[in-house]
Amino acid sequence: MEPTTRRHFFYSAGMALTALEATRVMGANDRVHMGVVGLGGRGQAHMKNWAGLPDAQIVALCDVDQAALERGQALVEKLTQSKPKGYPDMKEVFADKNVDAVSMPLPNHWHALATIWACQAGKDVYVEKPACHNIFEGQRMIDAARKYKRMVQIGSQGRSASHKIKATQLLHDGVIGKVYLSKGLCFKRRKSIGHAPDEAQAPLGVDWDKFLGPAPMRPFNRLRFKYNWHWFWDTGNGDIGNQGIHEMDIARWGLGKPGLPKSVVSTGGKYVYDDDQETPNTQIATFDYGDAELMFEVRGILTGGEGGLASDRQGGNVIGNLFYGSDGWMALSGSSFQVYKGEKSEKVMDEKATDRDQPHFQNFLDCVKSRKHEDLHADVAIGVMSANLVHIANASYRVGKRLKFDEKTLSFPEDKAATALLTRKYRAPYIVPEKV
Repeated sequence: MEPTTRRHFFYSAGMALTALEATRVMGANDRVHMGVVGLGGRGQAHMKNWAGLPDAQIVALCDVDQAALERGQALVEKLTQSKPKGYPDMKEVFADKNVDAVSMPLPNHWHALATIWACQAGKDVYVEKPACHNIFEGQRMIDAARKYKRMVQIGSQGRSASHKIKATQLLHDGVIGKVYLSKGLCFKRRKSIGHAPDEAQAPLGVDWDKFLGPAPMRPFNRLRFKYNWHWFWDTGNGDIGNQGIHEMDIARWGLGKPGLPKSVVSTGGKYVYDDDQETPNTQIATFDYGDAELMFEVRGILTGGEGGLASDRQGGNVIGNLFYGSDGWMALSGSSFQVYKGEKSEKVMDEKATDRDQPHFQNFLDCVKSRKHEDLHADVAIGVMSANLVHIANASYRVGKRLKFDEKTLSFPEDKAATALLTRKYRAPYIVPEKV
């Protein structure tokens, strides 16, 4: 993304398109023209979901890996009988006047800057979870969405799952009395990534500079590419911010607390394995809300079930939420929820899931047409609030102590080192601005 090339003039002072200039005037029955940026494993899911919705049409694809881009074009052409344009640079997608909205299953460290650029270009945004790589970035994403009047949906699809909507409403209505403890579980089997040396150059067709973007420049290493970027602090947030953010979001939603906690403590480590992973494979975080607490646990090594949540069929994974109240408790997973009441813990409710990802994608399309960000099930402000729990937990883990948190300043007033972890140094020209 060289700042002197022609495609960057679009972003120079005084030349950014307004939302009205950059997007079509859309009628209620028009199809939303989508660009998908980032075509890895989750990117394939995005392409399949958009291709399966009559309100959407995929018109552009982008990836820093030429081979992934070509595979993506072939997939969309197979699904829709129409081959989308291919771009190596996301800014070219944002500059395409035929694109109404962008769908961005990118590595975590790219979520904020890509969202800000897209908003500035007048595009609505569906961006994967976690909303941001750190707390500073999340606030700038909210600023951009509101300033440019863009729809920004975070890919927390549990917010659109009908059984989770019903379960959280029941909790808020007092089905188990006053909720005093909300737990999120991410017991997801992760095998060792092993070791790999740095390489003199990236594979042919891979733009390593663009992949790293806001992160520090490092030599190419295959373990820092293709999914394993989750396990390095430069680009990921560990499994608490990967699979775990889904359950963290539901834990916060079900607890019913509007803001952030008074303090956090997170412990754990990388146990059993000897490999290059930086983030913990075992982690426990506890958030103090004064009259209630939220707990979160990550286990990537062999484990079992807990509190009615049994292993799924994917090799021992136990993923879901537990809520404990004055009158009973609830177990909530991706497939069902159960309510237990009284001293004998009698099951009084058991409901199965009836839908998966598509309602969340459809909710975004509906809001692109209505222009009502309040109707987004996972508006950027909701996604950022949940991601902030991930970031303060990781800060506590990395400095090795319990931390008091100030929600007004979004900082740890008694620990400068921990506060420094809530932002980062950006590599030019991939800089998240102080002011959008």
